[in-house]
Amino acid sequence: MSDQLKRDAGLSPRLVLIVAIAAGLVLAILPLLAGPYPQTVARTVLIYMMLSLSWDMLVRSGQLSFGIAGFFGLGGYAAATGAKFLGIPPVLTILFAALVVAVIAVGIGAVVLRLRGMYFAIVTLALAEIFRVIAHNWKSLTGGPNGMLLPEVAFNGNSVATYFMILILAALVIGASEWFRHSRIHYAITAIRNNEIVAQSSGISIYKYLLIVFAITSGIQGAVGAGYSQLFGFVTPESTFNVNFTLIPLAMTLLGGMYGTWGPVVGSILLGVLGEYLKLVIPYGHLVVYGLIIVFVLLFMPQGIVGLIKARTRAGGDR
Repeated sequence: MSDQLKRDAGLSPRLVLIVAIAAGLVLAILPLLAGPYPQTVARTVLIYMMLSLSWDMLVRSGQLSFGIAGFFGLGGYAAATGAKFLGIPPVLTILFAALVVAVIAVGIGAVVLRLRGMYFAIVTLALAEIFRVIAHNWKSLTGGPNGMLLPEVAFNGNSVATYFMILILAALVIGASEWFRHSRIHYAITAIRNNEIVAQSSGISIYKYLLIVFAITSGIQGAVGAGYSQLFGFVTPESTFNVNFTLIPLAMTLLGGMYGTWGPVVGSILLGVLGEYLKLVIPYGHLVVYGLIIVFVLLFMPQGIVGLIKARTRAGGDR
């Protein structure tokens, strides 16, 4: 293995596998060890984890998006309307929402992916607000400001069954992120992020790969939004398109570390558990702590926790 590959490897794959298996086993037996509240907290953490992973997958291409809440909410409404008007079974609405949102993302991406940097970020933020306004005003389809109830929720709302539904969905997203990280797409978008001119001169179709990544990550966010709607049985413009579904995943990814699977996973677990504790201690001020964490990470630990561990591991290996 070359020195560059060793540097890219970072953490030991065996160590990562052991930790991942241990964490998976703990999550799998959680319903046997804890009551409804810990299961609710775990479901919330897993939902934000999936959003964090999807955001990071797009950031690996160099495109900064602030539209997570928009596609998340779009997925929730796609699930609700699919169940109400098309009679799609509850669990299948998650797949339906993923496909619908991915198709919409392709149409949107065909236009907005010509933009770069802050211009793209602002457009995605505006899109999230546009989706919310449409849901608020299209009463015949979305129920307007009052939202709409799902005719039936997954597993009749059984907390253990829905917990495993979210857990399986999270495992699929983690698997997708890992596959993505080792796929040809990853090398293409990394080249695009590093230098678009060099990537294009190497024969990489920048527009094609950005469109693929945008569709995949938006579809994931839509699926998560659909799963979230199945947990509560209703969607509303204010709750489903809540800006927290953008800000909190960003904070989690920055804390854990970007450009990989395990940074968002670690950041989601740490900040998710901390967030639940802070809600009990300072119910109306926990978001301020999130903001302070983001500032601290950007100033003193820009590579995140996992990035810092990797850097120290490499430094130790070089001695």
